[in-house]
Amino acid sequence: MTSTLYGISPKVCDTVKKALQWLEANHLPVSFFDYREQPLPPATLDSWIEAIGWEALLNKRSTSFRTLADEDKQQLDTEKARQLMLANPTLIKRPVLQRGTQVMAGFNETAYREWFGL
Repeated sequence: MTSTLYGISPKVCDTVKKALQWLEANHLPVSFFDYREQPLPPATLDSWIEAIGWEALLNKRSTSFRTLADEDKQQLDTEKARQLMLANPTLIKRPVLQRGTQVMAGFNETAYREWFGL
């Protein structure tokens, strides 16, 4: 089954680059979706939120999050976080790997190995 890796260009994001290199080195078919180049479909984000929760997706350590207005950072809930991530996709923890209905945010070699059964 082909997986889809979501993020921003590997030329800009080292974590996306590492994930793509790891997937290719392990001969795992993957397509790449750059959500800076094309908008992330709301239904895709909704499926991620349902699978792993908005807390796992919203990168509060990102520069993008730190530059948000204070009122945007306060009293976060599912809908508010969803709207923020749709408006500012760089708030999404990178990369997001999706295989069928399975979703994982961030790159961790050990977690990827376990996920793919390697």
